[in-house]
Amino acid sequence: RLDQATSGLVLMARHPAAQRALSLAFEQRQVHKRYQAVVQGHLAGDGDGHAWNDIDLPIAADWARRPLRVIDHTLGKPSLTRWRALAYDAATHSTRIELEPVTGRTHQLRVHLAAIGHAILGDALYADATTQAQAPRLLLHASHLAFTHPETGAWLALEWAADF
Repeated sequence: RLDQATSGLVLMARHPAAQRALSLAFEQRQVHKRYQAVVQGHLAGDGDGHAWNDIDLPIAADWARRPLRVIDHTLGKPSLTRWRALAYDAATHSTRIELEPVTGRTHQLRVHLAAIGHAILGDALYADATTQAQAPRLLLHASHLAFTHPETGAWLALEWAADF
């Protein structure tokens, strides 16, 4: 499932048995997902873009402001996002990053990045007005999906480059 504002790959089953198998694969974290995003500021992690960094913050529903989510160390569910910086753009003071959600919480990537002070450009839910205005849409793209085909058992890896 992708947030409506997220671009990129979407996996759809063609019949109920495939849907059940794919849902189970997602639930058991057997589907590998990667995203690209452009975030506000200079997000520099460990290493040279090859090392993965973790954001490990618990996420909970913000019932008073649904559909928003918040970081909540008391009521939040464990949530882990891996990221690495790909390129910094000094002209726009933004960083292109690659993301791997280990868990699959609603708005996880958006909430985690905003929580560490690097909201995604164009994010109408979690970014401040200046960061929202830096892009005409949310700059978050599902760029990679890899999974076992539910019928053939073949390992499939799909890629679709971001258009930003």
